[in-house]
Amino acid sequence: MTGHVLVAPDKFKGSLTAPEVAEAVASGLRDRVPGVETRCVPVADGGDGTVRAALATGLFEPARVRVTGPTGRRVSAEMAVNEDTAVVELAAASGLALLAPGEFDPLTASSFGTGELIAAALDRGVRTVVLGVGGSASTDGGAGMLAALGARFLDGSGVPIPRGGGGLDRLAEVDLSGLDPRLSAVDVVLASDVDNPLCGSGGAARVYGPQKGAGEREVRRLDTALERFAVLVGRASGHSPAERPGAGAAGGVGFGAMAVLSATFRSGSDVVLELAGFDRHLEGAALVVTGEGALDEQTLRGKAPGVVASRAVKAGVPAVAVAGQCALSASGLSEGGFSAVYALSHVQPNTRLSIRRAATLLHGLGEHIAEDWL
Repeated sequence: MTGHVLVAPDKFKGSLTAPEVAEAVASGLRDRVPGVETRCVPVADGGDGTVRAALATGLFEPARVRVTGPTGRRVSAEMAVNEDTAVVELAAASGLALLAPGEFDPLTASSFGTGELIAAALDRGVRTVVLGVGGSASTDGGAGMLAALGARFLDGSGVPIPRGGGGLDRLAEVDLSGLDPRLSAVDVVLASDVDNPLCGSGGAARVYGPQKGAGEREVRRLDTALERFAVLVGRASGHSPAERPGAGAAGGVGFGAMAVLSATFRSGSDVVLELAGFDRHLEGAALVVTGEGALDEQTLRGKAPGVVASRAVKAGVPAVAVAGQCALSASGLSEGGFSAVYALSHVQPNTRLSIRRAATLLHGLGEHIAEDWL
């Protein structure tokens, strides 16, 4: 075989991180074909796992910061930093995964900790902040994030409104005069695979509110409150990108970032692949192995494995996928650029055992891929 194998999977949620998936597959490839060159480039789409993907490049150092979690409890959040860039993950500070099992707080959960994480990045003197959003516990339009950076959100009496999306229905005034002045010298990149607008039937509250514990009445309240928030923020900032793709990302954090931080919205998968130098590693590859826990229609709509396969096909390199489960039809796999898929469910139908033994099973799939392709 001429050329190396590029192993570029996303995480298997609830089981293995992307770096762990990559190493398990690569070790199987090497065991079956000794001497084969493997290059592990873990990927992500802007959500949970983005920081780990950045750290796996070796170009960033980890930094831990104590911040305010979505419900007010202090949490330890990790970011990836170098001299120029900080990769900040909303899920680490304001994520749904930070809540106890079954715990939801749809009206008062806040993105405040994400703002604290951005402030910590500014303390390190970076010139670019990559804000990976996804898995948010809040629907506050990014008000909490902006408040942590110096913005003030006041009611009709000039009193700060409570944190969380529910408090936005009391908003009467937005004061941006106290924003951290360092923000003017920093480029903020909003990395996400979500292209929803802020409000309406396809907006943050309607689409994602139920996942965060919001019932129908709470969804209506949050959507109305976000409309109010968008109008008042627009007056204060000079523009209101509520209809722009990505405004509804992470409970509206996308809107707050674009409206006030002048963030540039980009595909999270594209951003992470650039940070990882994916195209450079793709040069000279004979095979690409990607994947994620569940390969389905969403994979083809901007998820990292779909973007990886697309780039591989354009480069004339075959791409195969590993997955916990695959819900894509043969035509869907072909449309996505996947030459084959290797699913754990085909080896171990018991989902619980498959999750528990994922590393061992992926090693075996790596061996099968080597047999079929190398």
